[in-house]
Amino acid sequence: MSTLRPTRRRLAALAVVTAAALSMTGCSQVVEAFNSISGQQNAAAATPAPNATPATGEVEMPFDSQFTYDGSVQMTYEIADGLQIILDFWAVDSKRTREWYPDAAKTFGFAVNVKDTRVDEKAVLKQKRRVFLSNVSISSQTAQSSNQVSSPFQFSADPRTLVPTDTIRSSKGLLINSYQGGLLVPETTINQLPQDTYGITLQFALDIWVEGTANDAKSFAQQTVYPVIPIAIYPRETETEGSTGGATDGSSSDDGSQGTTGTDGWTTTPGTGGPTTP
Repeated sequence: MSTLRPTRRRLAALAVVTAAALSMTGCSQVVEAFNSISGQQNAAAATPAPNATPATGEVEMPFDSQFTYDGSVQMTYEIADGLQIILDFWAVDSKRTREWYPDAAKTFGFAVNVKDTRVDEKAVLKQKRRVFLSNVSISSQTAQSSNQVSSPFQFSADPRTLVPTDTIRSSKGLLINSYQGGLLVPETTINQLPQDTYGITLQFALDIWVEGTANDAKSFAQQTVYPVIPIAIYPRETETEGSTGGATDGSSSDDGSQGTTGTDGWTTTPGTGGPTTP
């Protein structure tokens, strides 16, 4: 499989648009957010080095992270000619990523969508190359001042368990480029980390089936995409230290639903499938 190169660009309000659009579904059914803890890591997470010198006028960041700087990040991968899979990732609570401390709950949301540039966004399904998402895994690796490294979170979820039962699916997984939209997980929480943690890297593994030719069930091929998201973790300030800024981008699905907390330190609120275009 050829190497997939991500492109990243800042999002000022995309998280709000994505969350609002995807939550338009009227179905209230939710199921368990994540299934079992996966004992397998598909690849080692890359850990960026801490910043030695902050840029002029910027708050010093202990760990190189575009997500921490902007509060959101979008990663786009070319999975076939003119066919892209897109991961959106944004801060939910606290939206001020400068307040993501080792001992605090750190909540984010993410969405997975597909764009086929060969056809119009409103094209019917038989004109599109279908993409099924069969599994979503997240692994993690901490960066600590003690030079210790831990991998506190290893998860694997069938996306069909994260959305209402009336979404389009097959034995290959959840269809993420239909009129119903892609996968949205509005809230997932990282709980307490080792006190000397100054960064954590999340690595997603998105297992997908990609249709080579539109409306040709025999042309599917399987591949895995590995988005990597570094996140800076800050020490708590003392009373004599002033509170400084931080990124404020992000969106939350404020429906009052309670998440599920596992023994491994994640808290997750189930997502929904929904339209991503008007």
